[in-house]
Amino acid sequence: MMAQRPERRRIHLDQSQLLCTKGCDFYGNAAWQGLCSKCWREENQRDKQKQIQEDWALAERLQREEEEAYASRSQKAQPQPAVTPFNKFEERKTKEKSSKVNTVAKFFAPSIKIPPKKDATTSLDAQSSPSSFPTSSRPSSADTDRATREFIDFLKPLKYGQQIFKQCRAFTESMAYKRDMGAEDMSECVQDFYQSLSERLHTQFKGSSEYIEGIMDQVERYITTRLYKEVFCPETSDDEKKDLAVQNRIRALHWVTIEMLGVPVDEEIPEASDSVVKAITDVVEIDSKRVPKDKLACITRCSKHIFNAIRISKKEAASADDFLPTLIYIVLKANPPRLQSNIQYITRFCNPSRLMTGEDGYYFTNLCCALTFIEKLDGKSLNLTAEEFDRYMSGGSPNRPQAGGAAAFIQVHKRLDLLTGLGERQELVMERARQLESDLIDWTDEVEQNVQSVLETFEARSPPAAAGGSAATGAPAAASAIDSDNVENEHLPPPLTPQVFAG
Repeated sequence: MMAQRPERRRIHLDQSQLLCTKGCDFYGNAAWQGLCSKCWREENQRDKQKQIQEDWALAERLQREEEEAYASRSQKAQPQPAVTPFNKFEERKTKEKSSKVNTVAKFFAPSIKIPPKKDATTSLDAQSSPSSFPTSSRPSSADTDRATREFIDFLKPLKYGQQIFKQCRAFTESMAYKRDMGAEDMSECVQDFYQSLSERLHTQFKGSSEYIEGIMDQVERYITTRLYKEVFCPETSDDEKKDLAVQNRIRALHWVTIEMLGVPVDEEIPEASDSVVKAITDVVEIDSKRVPKDKLACITRCSKHIFNAIRISKKEAASADDFLPTLIYIVLKANPPRLQSNIQYITRFCNPSRLMTGEDGYYFTNLCCALTFIEKLDGKSLNLTAEEFDRYMSGGSPNRPQAGGAAAFIQVHKRLDLLTGLGERQELVMERARQLESDLIDWTDEVEQNVQSVLETFEARSPPAAAGGSAATGAPAAASAIDSDNVENEHLPPPLTPQVFAG
């Protein structure tokens, strides 16, 4: 008796699961343990502040123990100290103690980025020249030069554009010497700069939210373009290892079909198929962009093409439950390059407000959920038994088509039969085309022969021209013999001879 197949578990994601676990109504992120960027930073800062306090207490305790040990050794070495030298010794020890405490405090305190001072009279145009930029070990490229020129052109009309440019340039140059930092530490430095600059724009420059947001978009574009080689998939992270794991996982799931995932898209409809191809193109294009905003734009375009394919297939508006399975299918079919690195790059260095709200944040959160689902995909999600899932993952194939989850394989066989029929029909069409070509050649030869025969007959039956022709008209004599060819009938009466009547 055939074992009963488990009931299909539809891929469903409650919209509340996309939000921050703190309940702040912003979108959360798996990389931030389900928190939004704001709550994650607050939580992270609290943990770091607690760690700093603990390290400070440990440093003070070690300092006290060292001073006590040093004092005990000093008392044994100097039983009769003089007054004046002892005072000088105490003064020197006090300075050494103060220096050590300050050194420990600076070591455990968070670093503060201070941009280098520049001449305030330097114009923005002068700073845009290559010679005005501080030299660093990071070579310049066409992309960074273009980003710098565009950033300068954007800031020129602004009242405080020169100050903004100085701060951004100083920050990028200081980050060039921190390439040995961990990825999360570099992310914290960039996010701290975003936050401090945004607060300064709101308090000092007193601009509107949309105005400040536009400036921050350009700041993000400039900084991430110049720091791209240092901060994207850095050597200090395991992003490359995760990229390989994701690609191998997707390759192993090559047998998953659109029916197994319950995707409501009919690829036999040309318009829906075109939308699927465009969605795949957009998700692959993510890796070619440098700016987080441009990468998010690719994700947004991909998602809109998915909604369009669902709408065309269902002839109604798509729902969130339709969107996520289709997005998973698109990712499996595209296998985007360095997907994990791109997600981490966006998470670390994108303007945090863009990930918290809006359609960019919504679609990016869904992409993170799709990747998590792929990493945890099992047989139950595809209406398969554990044995079938393991067999397919190891490269096996089903013994025979069955109902339920194997309906996809029935569809595959139908399409193979259709392709076989199309091949036979194509061969028949080609055979008839070759026959038609041969018939056309024979017909052409026959027409040429008939024309040649008629020409030869006409030339043979034409009389030769009389010598000299008519003296009056200059025309040949044969031209007046109208009935010269009418010689077949000999029974015609002779022509009448004109007679002259006398009057």
